[in-house]
Amino acid sequence: MQLVVRAFPVRKTIPEVQAFAEAMRTTHREGADAFYRQYGVSYESWHLQLTAEGPWVISVTAVDDPVEAAPRYAASAAEFDRWFKSQVLALSGVDPEKQPLGPPTTQIYRWSDGRGPFR
Repeated sequence: MQLVVRAFPVRKTIPEVQAFAEAMRTTHREGADAFYRQYGVSYESWHLQLTAEGPWVISVTAVDDPVEAAPRYAASAAEFDRWFKSQVLALSGVDPEKQPLGPPTTQIYRWSDGRGPFR
């Protein structure tokens, strides 16, 4: 299992981002569950961060094999996947079909007590 951490600029309003998150929890819950499982995702969280340059959403995802899953996700034309990718593009300007793992990140520090799942 690997962690994929991404930061997405918010190009729309915060209420629109919150509405997307709410839809993932409610009206699109079954689709979200199947969506994550098909790509080997066991955990994902989104965090809103307000900065001087504007709001960002930070996403933390635990995924079995991101290198394998990313191109399948980018190429997927499944109904839920298309909806999800269109939301990401509209809200952030990041195109998941071109950057399926989001804007590139580089881990520069890590600490663990050796007891959790990410030792």
